[in-house]
Amino acid sequence: MIPSNVNHSGMPTGKKYMGWWGNMGGPKQKGIVEYSLSPYRQSPMKNAFQGYLFQGYRRLAAQVPYWIVPFGIGYGVIKWADADNHFRNTKAGHAAGKFA
Repeated sequence: MIPSNVNHSGMPTGKKYMGWWGNMGGPKQKGIVEYSLSPYRQSPMKNAFQGYLFQGYRRLAAQVPYWIVPFGIGYGVIKWADADNHFRNTKAGHAAGKFA
C-alpha cells in the first residue's frame, strides 16, 4: 500500500499560477486606463426635474395601454358584483329567486 500525501486546508503550496486571494502572480497588466470625474465636480441632480417632467411623462404614457385595460375590467367586475350583491340581499332579489 502506498501512503498518500496529507491534505491540509490552507494556502496552496508549490508552483501554482493562481496566487492566494487575488495575488495572481502573473505579469503586470498594461494598457488599462480609467477616467473618472471628481464627486465635487459632478452635479447629480442637474436637470432631474426637467428630465422627469418630460421623459417620465412619455414613459408613463407609453405604459397606459398595459394597465388601463386590466384596471377597467377589474373595476367593472367589482361594480357589477357589488350591485348584484345589493340586489340579492333585497326583497326584490329574494322575490326574483336570487338567494343570498
